Amino acid sequence: MILKLIVPGRGSLVASAPPSYKGHRYPVEIIAHCVWLYHRFPLSFREVEELMLKRDVLVSHETIRRWCLKFGQSYADAPRRRRSRPGDKWHLDEVCIKINREHKYLWRAVDAAGTVPDILVHNRRDKAAAKRFFGKLMKATQSVPRVIVTDKPRSYGAAHREAMPSVEHRCHKGLNNRAENSHQPTRQRERAMKSFPSVGGAQRFLSASSGISPHFRPRRHLMTASDYRAEMTARFAIKEQVTGAAGQPTTT
Repeated sequence: MILKLIVPGRGSLVASAPPSYKGHRYPVEIIAHCVWLYHRFPLSFREVEELMLKRDVLVSHETIRRWCLKFGQSYADAPRRRRSRPGDKWHLDEVCIKINREHKYLWRAVDAAGTVPDILVHNRRDKAAAKRFFGKLMKATQSVPRVIVTDKPRSYGAAHREAMPSVEHRCHKGLNNRAENSHQPTRQRERAMKSFPSVGGAQRFLSASSGISPHFRPRRHLMTASDYRAEMTARFAIKEQVTGAAGQPTTT
């Protein structure tokens, strides 16, 4: 089944069918809304449960957790497929995060428009980890950048010389604020959760979140209020299509 959607200023968007909800007793709109709330805002499953209770929807936090595990990544992948390839200038950065009381590293790439092509959660911050991240990025985007911008760690330079020697490498801490700023939502989530439970759990959550949350974070400071509202209307229309909630009655 192929779906087609026309949204303001976007032309036609063609995508595969939304995920199957067979066997789920809750309406698609409720499932999609809970998953969106969890990945868009720094909320716990119990806080999402409370918000839904305010709407007279009785659903347990454990059910919401299972929905996020089952549908979160597919909801994230669909907006990514609608985007054009990331720009040819990638900002790369790594940040230390706490997982089960141990320090691990989150590697993230951001293009000039603020799009996050991919992320990697890894135990280390060395050449092997950087090289693996480069390979993951190129595989996910099916492209090679013109230039990468990183800060000072030597691991980037060593991995760059082996993995993508033809790409220009600019190493300067002051040039990499875009990537460093992209970590802020992760920090908010980390504080809310007190730490991530496992490396695999952090990878799954952050991979889904990096596709869902930025979709609803247009560059507001560059828009008028009317343009911002039109852009968000278009993005919510995309969300309804990819989740299968389009045409479903609204829950009050």
